[in-house]
Parts: sequence; C-alpha cells; structure tokens
Amino acid sequence: MRKLLLLALVAALPAHAFQFPHRMRVTPLGQADFRVEFTSGAELTDYWCAAGAHVRERLGMDGRTRIYRLTPEPRKRGKGIDFTLDKSRSTGSTGISSFGGNDDGGMSANVAFQYCFDYEIEMFGRSN
Repeated sequence: MRKLLLLALVAALPAHAFQFPHRMRVTPLGQADFRVEFTSGAELTDYWCAAGAHVRERLGMDGRTRIYRLTPEPRKRGKGIDFTLDKSRSTGSTGISSFGGNDDGGMSANVAFQYCFDYEIEMFGRSN
C-alpha cells in the first residue's frame, strides 16, 4: 500500500522534481548533483533524510552509496541544500555532529535515510 501511494505521488509530479511523502522536494542538478529544496521549519536532518531517500528510492542506488554536502555551512536563510555523489566536490562537513566513520563531509544513503524515522516520530508520535 505504501509503495502504491509513493508511485501515485511520483506520477502526479513534474519530471524535474520529486516530492517525498515526508514533504521534502528534491530537484536533480546534473549527473551527480541534486538539491533538496527549502522547506519552512525543516531541520538539517530532514534535508539529509530526503537526500538518502532520493539516492535509495529515486535513483535506485545501493544504500552504501555515499552522499556529500555540496552547499557550504551555514545554509543561507530560505535556501535548500545541494548534495553530490562526487567525493572530490564535498564541502568537508555534513553539518551534523557524528562520532566515528569517515570525516569527509558525507554519509551513506542508509545513514541519511535513518533520519527519516526521527521526522516521522516527531511529526506523528506526539500526543496532543
């Protein structure tokens, strides 16, 4: 059922942009680059979530594929974040504090995708 909903969302959007169910829109910028568009109220982890989901779900790449931040910190107000699959173009920082692993400004699509679960819990797990 969830896959059917995702396919319906994809079919309803223009070919140049992809809207994930968790409200973030991704626009391809070239062969290895893409932008997660600005969304009011989004946290940095939401941008990484969308980047991971884009690489895994839209591009169909392996979850071990590394994603690198292309937009330098800090992100300008009202602007999205550009990402790349090209390590040589990394800004050298993800913007997220982490311990261990590679310190190269990137993370695997699987790690980035894990931030999607934080968003779902925050948005839908609150009791009123």
